[in-house]
Amino acid sequence: MLVIGIAGGTGSGKTTVVNKIINALPQGEVAVLPQDSYYKDLSHLPMSERAKTNFDEPASIEWPLLVEQIKALKRGETIEMPTYSYLTCTRQPETVTVSPREVVIVEGILVLTDPVLRNMLDVKVFVDAEADERLIRVIARDCVERGRIPQMVLDRYRDVLKPMHEMYIEPSKKTADLIVPQGGSNVVAIQLLKDYIESRLRAR
Repeated sequence: MLVIGIAGGTGSGKTTVVNKIINALPQGEVAVLPQDSYYKDLSHLPMSERAKTNFDEPASIEWPLLVEQIKALKRGETIEMPTYSYLTCTRQPETVTVSPREVVIVEGILVLTDPVLRNMLDVKVFVDAEADERLIRVIARDCVERGRIPQMVLDRYRDVLKPMHEMYIEPSKKTADLIVPQGGSNVVAIQLLKDYIESRLRAR
């Protein structure tokens, strides 16, 4: 099993890179574990407190659960991946069944910030994009998918996303084996990554 970590700032194009890797490899060969599925459950807090949660710092993630589930997949075991609701800031009763695959991709903004997880990754990728480009994508996504208005997104970018990116995400770039500039539009970098994955799989 090849475990790949794909990190990068919010709106950098990580999901696009992941999808292009999945589409380039044989069907059923890749399992994806989104970091967002492992946010800590906040159901014990009143909604007013949940709304103040900073989801862009490492402390918001239940890293031990993510690490243990990767270990289980490596042992050949099927896992029940948690699901999370941004609307209620709670873990949902539904889970997603994930079976062991040749390639496991762990994707999320903070994936390279946790040292235990980082040491489990066979390949560490950082998807890079200009700040303005990322902001445009975040505005488009949050207004459509999360019911926010543009001013709310801009305020959150200024107060949370930008400082957390500079504090945690950008410094994690130096731990990457491969940096993909221009996000998901970098055809050459994605092809190189795909070729490398295929060569590692053949070697096994």
